[in-house]
Amino acid sequence: MRNLYTLDCYRRRDRHVMEMWGWAGDETAGMFMVPSPIDKQPITVVASSGEGWDHVSVSRPNRCPNWPEMEHVASLFFEDNETAMQLHVPASDHVNNHPYCLHWWRPHKIEIPRPDAIMVGIKSEGLLSPERAAQMRAEVDRLVAAKMGRSA
Repeated sequence: MRNLYTLDCYRRRDRHVMEMWGWAGDETAGMFMVPSPIDKQPITVVASSGEGWDHVSVSRPNRCPNWPEMEHVASLFFEDNETAMQLHVPASDHVNNHPYCLHWWRPHKIEIPRPDAIMVGIKSEGLLSPERAAQMRAEVDRLVAAKMGRSA
């Protein structure tokens, strides 16, 4: 995670923060108000680094953050070369203290395993138009059918 002092322009130091935590944070922890890249409304971010994890919680007052907002927060709080993740845990392990809060996690001691990029898509193709996506899907179907010994 980045040194959080670099994000001091977003850091909250108000009475609420002081009453809740007793301090405004440091280079490893704090509460921040980041404007949404979508509607410029405030996104509440609580970040911490400890117990072997970097943790960034991201919330809005009336809806969950969307992907562009989550990606924006990740780009602010994590280094460009760091992998962070959102987790889906078993229902028996769910913890929900805020109806519109999502989380980023990064372990300190291990590299997060990732699938090969080709399992996601073809990086060199960039963002595909619907027409190009359909062409590529048809080509994949043809290749799979040929490999399986049948026609597409």
